[in-house]
Amino acid sequence: MIPFQVLLSHWLLVLKRSHSSLGRAACHRLLLSPAAARRMLESSCKVVKEGLLEKRSDGLLQLWKKKRCLLTEEGLLLIPPKQLEQPAHSSPEPARIKELHFSNMKTVDCVERKGKYVYFTVVMAEGREIDFRCPQDEGWNAEITLQMVQYKNRQAILAVKSTRQKQQHLVQQHGHRIRSTSNSA
Repeated sequence: MIPFQVLLSHWLLVLKRSHSSLGRAACHRLLLSPAAARRMLESSCKVVKEGLLEKRSDGLLQLWKKKRCLLTEEGLLLIPPKQLEQPAHSSPEPARIKELHFSNMKTVDCVERKGKYVYFTVVMAEGREIDFRCPQDEGWNAEITLQMVQYKNRQAILAVKSTRQKQQHLVQQHGHRIRSTSNSA
């Protein structure tokens, strides 16, 4: 298992190279822009869980492909494992990091437990479904669900606080206007 700090420094190097040497056109081909990946990796959100998950491909054969995953307080980062094995001094291809941000996630459905695997589906807000599997004892589906619920709760609390602040501001402005009007009369 690669420590998070090593992973972070490696990806920042990859992202810098992708952006500077390959130009903006290459960055538009990224599944996650360098700025977004940098924000997510450098933000204060901590990595809650890291490891391997298998994602079902979207292609005709729907093969299971291993992905290196970082679960943070903001979402799930999916990284092809081969990109992590590249030496830092080599010239890597653009980072194909895929971000599943909790703001775009609707739910996590546990489909079934079969053999040594648990199969689950992440349903995105736009209706897209992404299938995953992992060994039953790793509990990825439960951890992703827990982090998503906590994220949505934090966002709801922030929305309520923001609404209250706006209401207080309006009350203060309105109260100031009433006092000003009564003083001039």
